[in-house]
Amino acid sequence: MRFSADALLFDSDETLVSSLQSVIRVWSWWAESYGMTLKEAMSRVEVHGRPAAAIIADLLPEEQVREGVQRLVDAEVADAAAGGVQAVPGAVELLASLPEGRWAVVTSGSRRVAEARLTPVGIRPKFLITSDDVSRHKPHPEPFLVAAEQLGLDPARCIVVEDSPAGLASGKAAGMATIALTTTHQAEQLEADATVADLTSVSIRVAEAGDLEVTVG
Repeated sequence: MRFSADALLFDSDETLVSSLQSVIRVWSWWAESYGMTLKEAMSRVEVHGRPAAAIIADLLPEEQVREGVQRLVDAEVADAAAGGVQAVPGAVELLASLPEGRWAVVTSGSRRVAEARLTPVGIRPKFLITSDDVSRHKPHPEPFLVAAEQLGLDPARCIVVEDSPAGLASGKAAGMATIALTTTHQAEQLEADATVADLTSVSIRVAEAGDLEVTVG
């Protein structure tokens, strides 16, 4: 499948960086510190694609939420710094083929955590939209619309690359084409224009007119 676009907008976790084992380690420790097992905590709330602060607000009394978020963020940053993440196959190479100003990272995580996970694998986005930059989160279209605005591009000329149903729904609601990665969900759980296992199946060519010719598969 081929697309023509002006930019690609990538989720971070399990789209550009594989952080699942880090997430499991940190959230297990965090849940146990509040008297829960990870399984108990995750059974009580919707998790994937949501900001950590929203998840914690569903798990803790209001007066403990701020402290809970800070403890989690500190632990996530420390785990990433200790080598807890790696690049998703094809991610670094694909980003290197994109001209500057033609891609962004759009994540439900905080800026501090996103940078802590992306930097060790050599990904340093000029445009990084995080939960700190929006008031409404995925599946609302705001995160991707903010990214298009920062890039100065028509949303309809952007492609969203995501691994979660919430992220894909956000991109679709923003009027963008979507490419799904099956790094966290089965293909049948993901509604997208194209679906791949990882980013080794996506390639970019810059056309003479400046358009990005995106080939999937």
